Amino acid sequence: MPIDRKEWAQRFPEFLVEAETLLAKSEECLSHLQLISNDKDAIDCMLSTLLKLASRAEALALEAISEFSLHIYGLLNLAQDHVDLHQQALDALKDCFTLMAWQLELVDQNTGQLSLDNSEQTLLIEAFAFQVGQPEFQPALTAKRLPLLSFSERQA
Repeated sequence: MPIDRKEWAQRFPEFLVEAETLLAKSEECLSHLQLISNDKDAIDCMLSTLLKLASRAEALALEAISEFSLHIYGLLNLAQDHVDLHQQALDALKDCFTLMAWQLELVDQNTGQLSLDNSEQTLLIEAFAFQVGQPEFQPALTAKRLPLLSFSERQA
């Protein structure tokens, strides 16, 4: 069921605060990984925050942010057991988080539109994919939508 404009406008500021908090938590995990390479707890924390961010963005029909989060999640999830998250991979991941933070600031608060093409997202995802040994980049996970959460689950 689509969200109406008035409800969206009421929920977006709350989403923005939560998204910024989740990104900050992911960046803390990234900093931890720069100190302690491949720490499973830090990777699990990052995976959890990325999935939550994707779910929250999906609930507000912010597809660009949701899909970007899911791409990063997917690559990180594949990489966690098979690859060393070396400094270049962590730098590529940091670039992804930086772009996502910037995109959050650019979402039109009235319409929810992000008036950017996805070329920079694609380049950064490809760079991260390459660094974690996944050179076959799979664009857009639009066919694989997140499960819808009830309103109470979204508030959790």
